[in-house]
Amino acid sequence: MRAPITTKSTTLKSLIWDMLTFEKLLTREVVHLIYWAGLGLLALLAFAIVGGAVGLAMRDGTLAGLLIALPVLVGGFLVVGALILLWRAACEFYLAIFRISDDLHAMREASTPANRD
Repeated sequence: MRAPITTKSTTLKSLIWDMLTFEKLLTREVVHLIYWAGLGLLALLAFAIVGGAVGLAMRDGTLAGLLIALPVLVGGFLVVGALILLWRAACEFYLAIFRISDDLHAMREASTPANRD
């Protein structure tokens, strides 16, 4: 069976129809944007931790202040690292759920009697 020949206008019309009827979801693109926005917020958190540790060390101005600021810096980076991994896992979970939905939709389309040859 040959694939139907599509022109640019029918492809655009099909794309618009898919978007309006939710046949094609924009989930992957939106999740990528949300993922990068979340990483940007986590980078701001990391900069805040560095600023807090430097401010803590400068406020005291002694070796004791530096020794207090060092665990704050290390602990903060460990927390940010864990948050980055959790954020990635949450975004991948969200994508996996929608990928399962796409697979179920394809299975449902393939099993309808009208599509059987």
